[in-house]
This record gives sequence, structure tokens and C-alpha cells, in this order.
Amino acid sequence: MAGKPRVRCYACGHQCPIPDGAMGVCKVRFNQGGRLRVPWGYIGGVQCDPVEKKPFFHAHPGALAYSFGMLGCDLHCSYCQNWVTSQALRDPQAVVPPRDTTPASLVQDALRQGAKIVVSTYNEPLITAEWAVEVFKAARGQGLVTGFVSNGNGTTRVLEYLRPHIDLYKVDLKSFDDRRYRELGGRLQPILDTIRWLHANGVWVEIVTLLVPGFNDSDAELRGLTAFLADVSPDIPWHVTAFHQDYKMTSPANTSAAMLHRAAAIGRDAGLRFVYAGNLPGGVGDLEHTHCPECHERLIVRYGYLIQEYHLTPEGTCPRCAASIPGRWSAAFEGQRTAFPFLPHDRTRISVL
Repeated sequence: MAGKPRVRCYACGHQCPIPDGAMGVCKVRFNQGGRLRVPWGYIGGVQCDPVEKKPFFHAHPGALAYSFGMLGCDLHCSYCQNWVTSQALRDPQAVVPPRDTTPASLVQDALRQGAKIVVSTYNEPLITAEWAVEVFKAARGQGLVTGFVSNGNGTTRVLEYLRPHIDLYKVDLKSFDDRRYRELGGRLQPILDTIRWLHANGVWVEIVTLLVPGFNDSDAELRGLTAFLADVSPDIPWHVTAFHQDYKMTSPANTSAAMLHRAAAIGRDAGLRFVYAGNLPGGVGDLEHTHCPECHERLIVRYGYLIQEYHLTPEGTCPRCAASIPGRWSAAFEGQRTAFPFLPHDRTRISVL
């Protein structure tokens, strides 16, 4: 008797053909008797973050982003800063006990904390997309904004599945060299395809590149990367952020402010209108702030995650020249819920099944 068929998974760019009884590359999606089984009904972590930490700089500045994650990832980056959740099924030192919960319970907790945005993050949310969609349905039912913080290694199928339920999407564009992506366990092209698809389909996209000395910081690579983004849209914000030694990558030196300034200059030369530098608060000058690309008026002043000044009009325009600033802006700046991450003070009230 022939065995049960392989199941093709379309949650990420690997598109694994999974034999019966086996897992995909992510180690969380598996074939049980010819049916694809996916993660459900738990969280590996939850935290309240300023939206600037995600980082979204053009989406509801000052808002609280209620951030939840599951376990697992389809890549295995040696410098991962969320490795205790993303690598929990590969690395025996990454031990995070999951807690059972429900979408309604998570959303009620988000509302209690004063959140405006609910974000799937900490693991790779594409491989736990079904659970994220259920949470997002509950969140949108309460008027909340939804978002992904993701490596972007998607497929058209998973993006089409997500699109009715998602507002914001941050993609880590880790390199512009396919050889480097293969070192991380993936390929470059699916990430580029995801970025183009998201922008074309009206999802607000911001891009982050962690600048790792000797890995992705050459002038040629940065020119290619930023030219690609500018071709998709010069209005996509690009955050170039400082690497610090973490997890298994402890040999390169930490990224300096001068390195970030060099990368930012390349991005601006490529035509990107909103270039930011992160992870060095107070050390990168104007690269923490939002300026009008037309008249150069300073519109949002930041120190790290802290918003010090906010001057956009309720319509999301420059008060000086009336230029429209691309983004997802609130009708008014109502202050900042927090400038620092914190754990929900009443997290024990998240219902446990």
C-alpha cells in the first residue's frame, strides 16, 4: 500500500514538501497522516513595546505595541536577538515554556495595557500565520491595528491569506547577497518578492537592515540593496541599525555610528527619502528624526524610542509646506504610552486554558 502523500507547505519561502510524520524546516509545521498541522493556542512570550522599537517610525508614533510571539523560525541567524524563542526547537539552550491562551484573552490584555497595535513578533510570524490571523481578527474587532515583525521569507499564498487582517509589516532585509542568505538558511529572492508584494497590495512596509561588519556592509552591497528599495518606492522607510555581539556571533566588532552614517548616505544617494539609524540613541544625529523631504522641516524628534517633539498635522502633512508624509498616522499625537519595553503588569490575567 502506498504511503500517505507529502504535504506542500506555503507558509514560507522554503515551500517544504513534508513527508508523512515529518516536520518542515521551521520544525513547527508537520504532516500528520496527510494533513498539515500548525501551531495553535499558545504564546512563547508577550511584551509591551513602544511602536518605535519594532521599529515603525511612520505608523502611529507614540503608540503602545502589544507584542506576542510563538516558537520557531525558518532561518537560523547566528546573531539572532530573539533566539530564545526563534531557535527554541533547534537549540537546547533556548528554553521558553509556552503558555496556552486564546485570541480573546490576548486582545483583552492588550486593551488593558492601553495598546493601539497588536504585533506578531519574537519568532518568525509567517510560520505561525494561522494563529496570528485569529488574534488579528479579535484585535480588529476591538479597533486595534495589526502588524508583523518578520524576516519576510514569504510566499504569495501566505501573504494573500494575511492581507485582509494586517495593517503594518516590518521586513528584515538582512543582506543583498544570496550567498549570505544561504548562510542564514534561506534565499534572497523570496524576501525581495515579499517586499514588492506588500507595497503593491497596500500594506504599510518599513525595512530594517542590521549592519554587521564584514557580513553585509560593503558599499557595493548597500548600493544594490537601497537601489532595490528605491525602485519599489522611495517612500519606504529604511532603518539601518547597529549590530552588537549576540548569540553565536561574537567575532565582528560592534557597528559604529560612523558605519551607520556611511550606510545612510548610500541610501539617500539611492533616492530613499526616509532613512533612519538605530540602536545608538543620541549617537547618530538627525538620523533618529523624521524630516519633510520637500522643505526639510523637522517633523518628529526622537531619542531612541522616546518622542521628544511631534509636529505633523492631523492629516499627516508637513505644517510648513503641506507636503504629504507617507505613513499610517493617528489623527492627533496623544502622548507616548511608554518609551521603554515592559512586561504586562497584570499578565497573570491572561487566561490560561
